[in-house]
Amino acid sequence: MSARTNTETPPGRPAAGMLASAATHRDSDGNALHMPVLVLNASYEPINVCAARRALVLVLKGVAMTEEENGHFLHAARIAMRVPSVIRLLEYRRIPHQSRALSRKNILLRDRNTCQYCATVLPSGELTLDHVIPRSRGGSSTWENLVACCHLCNRRKGNQSPLEAGMKLMREPRAFNLHTSRHIMRLMGRGDGKWRKYLFY
Repeated sequence: MSARTNTETPPGRPAAGMLASAATHRDSDGNALHMPVLVLNASYEPINVCAARRALVLVLKGVAMTEEENGHFLHAARIAMRVPSVIRLLEYRRIPHQSRALSRKNILLRDRNTCQYCATVLPSGELTLDHVIPRSRGGSSTWENLVACCHLCNRRKGNQSPLEAGMKLMREPRAFNLHTSRHIMRLMGRGDGKWRKYLFY
């Protein structure tokens, strides 16, 4: 697969199977397929962010259409396809109030890769999850009891509550809600001005 900036006009829409055949053609700009794409509901409400590769699959399957492009092309043997920046679902999807699964990745996303005790921003590989109330003392693995934490603070807190350890949380941990998701979408898309009109900046 190859995604490179280009100004040529691509041929017509390829069949969905062409994306798989393009996978053997890569170049130095292949990271374009991992760039974030804003996903809109059929009503134009922003509901998610996915990788460009996933967005292309949705477009090729006829599930979504491209609203904005990011200036890159996907090249295969005989086709060139524009890589989207914003896509819109063709059928309205009802989104549950809390649609994100509880996972390490989503906790770090919610906390913006920031230790909730010392405010240090770190790569995800250098962060761990801390149970605010330790599991050994009845603490559960929930949105409200899990926070991003650096290893130093994790060791310092140990099997104590923040109060007992003399540590204070930056903010009270909460489950994802519409405000949290929209804020994260803004953070992820701040380098792409084409997202602005959909996120109501």
